Amino acid sequence: MKKTYLSMALAAAMVLTLLAGCGGSPAPAPASPAPTPSSDAGTPAPSSDATPAGSDATGSVMLYSSMQEEQLIAIKEGFNKKYPNIKMEYYFAGTSKVVTKISTEAQAGHVDADVIWVGDAADYVSFKENNILQPYTSPELDGGAIDKAYVDPEGYYTAGRLVGVGIAYNNALVTPEEAPKTWNDLLDPKWKDQVVMSDPGTAGTTKYWMNAIMCSDKYGTDYMQKLHDNGCLLESGTTATHNQLAASAYKVGVCLDYVSANLIKDGSPITFLYPEETVSIASPIGLVKDCNNEANGKLLYDFILSKEGQEILVANNLVSVRTDVTQSVDLTTIPSFLECDMAKLAADSEANLTAFNGIWGL
Repeated sequence: MKKTYLSMALAAAMVLTLLAGCGGSPAPAPASPAPTPSSDAGTPAPSSDATPAGSDATGSVMLYSSMQEEQLIAIKEGFNKKYPNIKMEYYFAGTSKVVTKISTEAQAGHVDADVIWVGDAADYVSFKENNILQPYTSPELDGGAIDKAYVDPEGYYTAGRLVGVGIAYNNALVTPEEAPKTWNDLLDPKWKDQVVMSDPGTAGTTKYWMNAIMCSDKYGTDYMQKLHDNGCLLESGTTATHNQLAASAYKVGVCLDYVSANLIKDGSPITFLYPEETVSIASPIGLVKDCNNEANGKLLYDFILSKEGQEILVANNLVSVRTDVTQSVDLTTIPSFLECDMAKLAADSEANLTAFNGIWGL
């Protein structure tokens, strides 16, 4: 993809304001089995406590994340190169399973993660209100390379990456001319039974998209009913959705920019486009309260936000939150963004998911 510098104006357009007091929070996800961790595997003031800064730091650090494992491995390799004496482990799964694991551990008295990184920004409102996170101000926020709009005003979380939800199509089956260019184009009868999306009950990024659409006066619950009536089918997770589209099981899909880009790089017959009113997600990282490895958790938090860490993400087709990093995605191709009210998204999240499940008979 064409490289471009992220202008301040475009950065402002992509910001999804992460307000601490933005209304009600989503309830914890229902319990479900979780995969085994990878073997690599009164408001206080924000803290900027000193942490070991050299490569002599030792111990371990645990990250819980819903990000694709390829990107987690890349972050792990970069972190271990900088801190060779710290054993970085990660647990990865779909957002709902990660949130369930966090909720279950919190109810048992202790969350075993040091850092949390999931796709749905609204979940961090719940994490904060349930005292799962502690405030932390990373030194990477100094200097202005990361816009303050990406930072919770009380310091509980900071966006670590930007994800665009758009439309992808199988270019072996669909021509550029006939490909859908807007969300409403997916309702065209010519795509009957040929549209796929991830189940928002399992995929946090799709849940955010669902909430953004359902909270919008332009779309709402009626849009989801029409999408269902046009035969939109659900896959269990983000990876399955994109792989099935690449395998020609479907013609078009509600997809993520970076997952599509990874498949395109590997030769899959997929074309991704940013539609009118693209839904942009600022995916935050948070430091767990009373975590086992606080100092190393801060080092990982800082590394993710650093220029070095963000360049690793960009090399893996993600969009950086920093203005001093050359992007791998030509963001000027995004025609417009869907405006999202984080307060409404957080407050209505579970009601929207219940309504969605009712439409799809889940």
